[in-house]
Amino acid sequence: MDKPLRIARVSVFGIFGVNGFILALWVVHIPSILDRTGVSKASLGLLILLVAAGAIVGMQLAGPLADRFGSRPLVAGSGAIVSASVIGPGLADNAVELGIALVVLGFGNGALDVSMNTQAVYVERAYGRPIMAAFHALFSCGGVAGALLGAATLAADWDIRVSLLVGALIGMVLAALFSARLLPHVQPEHKPATTGAPKQRPSSRVWALGAIAFCVLLCEGVANDWSALQVKDDLGASDATAALAFGAFSTLMTVGRFGADRVAAAIGPVAVVRYGTFVAALGMGMVVTSDWIGLTLAGWALFGLGLAGAVPQIFTAAGNLSKDGAGVNMSRVFGMGYLAFLAGPSLIGWLTKVIPLTTAMLVPFVAVLIAGIFAGVVKPASSA
Repeated sequence: MDKPLRIARVSVFGIFGVNGFILALWVVHIPSILDRTGVSKASLGLLILLVAAGAIVGMQLAGPLADRFGSRPLVAGSGAIVSASVIGPGLADNAVELGIALVVLGFGNGALDVSMNTQAVYVERAYGRPIMAAFHALFSCGGVAGALLGAATLAADWDIRVSLLVGALIGMVLAALFSARLLPHVQPEHKPATTGAPKQRPSSRVWALGAIAFCVLLCEGVANDWSALQVKDDLGASDATAALAFGAFSTLMTVGRFGADRVAAAIGPVAVVRYGTFVAALGMGMVVTSDWIGLTLAGWALFGLGLAGAVPQIFTAAGNLSKDGAGVNMSRVFGMGYLAFLAGPSLIGWLTKVIPLTTAMLVPFVAVLIAGIFAGVVKPASSA
């Protein structure tokens, strides 16, 4: 591989890390931000919906812009926006100001998600072999770095505005450095549609990939929000032990993503999604039926390992449906998946009013089975 391509790959790694870093800063400061603004924990769900609303708008705008002008300037712009906007929640004094800040944060994150994944597809296409999963693993690593920085500043009793400002400056500098070395835009083979032309409707494969993304990201969202509580409520574990459930899930997911590219190169993307989601179903089956903490934690670990390679393969398939429309296709698939990522935990919360939490985990169990059964939709377009 020539040097510019290798540098572009490293730069995409860096951008994914920056995105995870910034989002983690927001998450670890949520309790402090709620105390500062006087917003109740009960209202947190509504605030998260504002993040989602901003993100979906950012995704839908970024897709066509990335296809028309290239993903590199979109990565630079959205990376700067999401990094700078993490200061907003720390400056908010009331619920209205916090809501506005979160819409901006969500907008920047959504635009960056689509533009950086579009760039990742271009780099992977140039490499000629699977490398997408490793990019997503770096997002998790960035999240760890952001969480550690946030924890350190909280432990040092820094003012929340100072710690978020420091994090924002780090994110902006790194985003500028990394985005400058990304692959330049290649003009599409076909001229972009004129302003008055009707928008291209999503193909059946876009809808199918979106449906698979919906199932997989619903499971990730449920694991993020409910894994620890499931262990605590169902097995009577302590808070420290319950936290190991999410730790096992996220650790095995990160490790799995570092190895998923080699597996995909050896057995193909369909097999990665199909057998991976079946492994995840096995793990969730253990969670639902186990009354032993050790086995339950092992189930959450298998759940994370099984899901590790699915999302990268789905996004690669979406980005390669069209040489000229990677951004638009990814924004659509990403949007459907992101909706599930937020809606899944809400659905579980509603179900817990009528059934036990562990029984409600049958929802992600069924979702991963559906994803495994229909994994064939991620087959490369040339051989579909």
